[in-house]
Amino acid sequence: MPWNNQSGGPWGGRNQGPWGSGPQGGPGGGGNGREPPDLEDILRRGQDRLKDFMPGGSLGGKGLFLGILVIACLWLATGIFMVRPNEVALKLLFGRYVGSVGDGLSYNLPYPVGSVIKVRVTDVNRLEVGFRTGGSSQRPSITDNPQESLMLTGDENIVDIDFAVQWQVDPTKPQNFVFNIQDPENAIKAVAESAMREVIGRRNIQAVLTSDRAAIETEVLQNMQGVLDTYQAGVRIRAVQLQKVDPPSQVIDAFRDVQAARQDQDRVQNEAQTYASRVVPEARGEAARIIQQAEAYKERTVQEAQGAASRFTQVYEAYRRAPDVTRQRMFLETMERVLGGTDKIIIDQNGSSGVVPYLPLNELQQPVRRPAQPNQGVRQ
Repeated sequence: MPWNNQSGGPWGGRNQGPWGSGPQGGPGGGGNGREPPDLEDILRRGQDRLKDFMPGGSLGGKGLFLGILVIACLWLATGIFMVRPNEVALKLLFGRYVGSVGDGLSYNLPYPVGSVIKVRVTDVNRLEVGFRTGGSSQRPSITDNPQESLMLTGDENIVDIDFAVQWQVDPTKPQNFVFNIQDPENAIKAVAESAMREVIGRRNIQAVLTSDRAAIETEVLQNMQGVLDTYQAGVRIRAVQLQKVDPPSQVIDAFRDVQAARQDQDRVQNEAQTYASRVVPEARGEAARIIQQAEAYKERTVQEAQGAASRFTQVYEAYRRAPDVTRQRMFLETMERVLGGTDKIIIDQNGSSGVVPYLPLNELQQPVRRPAQPNQGVRQ
């Protein structure tokens, strides 16, 4: 049947539909008292407008071909799309993944043959485990979630841990993120909670509360990335940050007392080690000084003894060759040493000087006053 038939369409009447009756008016007919627009009427109007653009005013074979060609070109032009710098576009043909493109202008066959899925690969997403933040930026509020935060340690204690995970879509494998996981946020949260419980379950509570925070963050990140890579989730974990690591609220005061006692213990041990580090080197230095002094005294005494022995040997050899001369020399040297530092008066008894010997006994009993040396006895 030609499209320019004005007899009411293929169903034989103006108000007839494909099921043999036209639309019903009135409140019960869904028209609210007005008849809905007729499909046949809309088609006829479209045909009339299209014929106005065709040569000769009729839809011939050439005109129909040109119309189809224009519609096809317009349909193909709808396949042009823009990809932003923070996105990667996945191209699909009949629902099957055929490739990805980066930022810029690109093309894929339009719907329903092809489709495009855009994934933001540079956005860093934050996932909270054990707590939830809310409220406004000026007055934020934090709600604890004990079902996620309470964990069992290796020494059978309970610890309350809140942590956050930063993740993003792997730019090299965005197709895995889109097609391999259905609910990315819940899947990553489950993996994060499982990895944290595994790491905490291998440590004692004291290490978890004090010294192993950085090691726990690193180990949880590595475990999460390994599990997600096994799942081929197309997710890259950027960071794991511990927000709160405390004992349960019921026993937190007792744990704080224990922690304070341990800190005092560490402080006393550090002070003792500092004192030992100062005293031990001083004692070792003093011991080395005494040993060196003893060695020096030993060397000096041995050298002096060897010198005295050598001197005695030389004197004895000289005495043995000339006893009289040696005896006289020894007498003179001895008298020189004895009388050299004393006051004396020498009188020639054989001469005729006429000097009467006089012995001042009173003066000999008084101490001899020596003249003061220059600059001696004067305080500065």
